[in-house]
Amino acid sequence: MNKRTTINFFINNPITKLIKNILYDLNMDTIILASGSPRRIEYLKLLGLPFISIPPNIDESIEIGAEPEAAVKDLANCKAEKIAMDLRTGKVTAEPNKPIWIIAADTIISLNGKIYGKAGTREEAASMLKSFSGKIHEVITAIALNKLDNNYNTETFDCRTVRSKVSFDSIKEAEIEFYLNSGEWEDAAGAYKIQGLASCFINHIEGSYSSIVGLPLREFYVMLRDNKYPFRVS
Repeated sequence: MNKRTTINFFINNPITKLIKNILYDLNMDTIILASGSPRRIEYLKLLGLPFISIPPNIDESIEIGAEPEAAVKDLANCKAEKIAMDLRTGKVTAEPNKPIWIIAADTIISLNGKIYGKAGTREEAASMLKSFSGKIHEVITAIALNKLDNNYNTETFDCRTVRSKVSFDSIKEAEIEFYLNSGEWEDAAGAYKIQGLASCFINHIEGSYSSIVGLPLREFYVMLRDNKYPFRVS
């Protein structure tokens, strides 16, 4: 499934249409997306949610030996809390007299208990792709919700994870070099983007495609609904 097909799938998907019909012309609270990720921004636009993007400045390094699910939850929580702290100290501002909904997410890859985040160099990216070649790895995305009142006090904090599996075909050295030359490996967990050229190397997935991209749409919607986000205003 290439990028254009994937976007068309979500646009024409009945669930997406239902969500958009509920959301579009309603007076909803603005969400602060604690991310500058183009993929997450694209998904929020797809749903028609009112939002602003504020990337948090945090240390995203992961402690050696950390448990994968706990690590990705910690990162998502830290991103949401950093934006809350910036609001309290006046570094960022929000719409007055309305609840503040902060959404943060993080994605990591786990293979045989080892965590793979973003590659810092081309060599590291090549090493990651070689590790995934011919194997099945797990992609874990955590979503954190920090709802603040008008005084920036936390009213609700919720964090959920979605686990999916990705099966890679055996990749030749020349294919890895071809992929690295595309530059897609940069700023991507595991040094690949499933919505791009890396789809050529993937046999199949189990779980949530949107979660592998970076934001599980179904779980995100359910989280907002469970925490009484005002989809409808009486």
